[in-house]
Amino acid sequence: MAGDADVLQRALLRRALASGDGLLVPLRFRAAVVAKYRAVEGARVVRTRTVGRVALPGRWSLDMGIVDGEGVAAEDAEVQVTLGDLIQRLPESEREHWIAHLVTGPASANFLQMRMAANACIDDGETVPWE
Repeated sequence: MAGDADVLQRALLRRALASGDGLLVPLRFRAAVVAKYRAVEGARVVRTRTVGRVALPGRWSLDMGIVDGEGVAAEDAEVQVTLGDLIQRLPESEREHWIAHLVTGPASANFLQMRMAANACIDDGETVPWE
């Protein structure tokens, strides 16, 4: 099944690049992010084996993919939500909660700093050939 997910992720990225719409790109969060909503009066947290939804009826709802399954410990389970859904459907008051559960991957801190500040200058030495 992981092979299918790889193919679908590449297809989604292809579609996002072709349309210029980065809102289709999924982000990963620790599945524990939904625990908060189980304690919220009136909230609905539902799932199948592979997809789920958090909803506060009449206010907002957010659909997600569930990445758990065989060989994945419950504490390592993740959910996927598109950037667009986070921007368009998640209330601003909930964003920090989700940000705190973001699953990050290896990244270049200098590159990220450059993207966060226009005209950022990063001096980490002379340029070298890419070999």
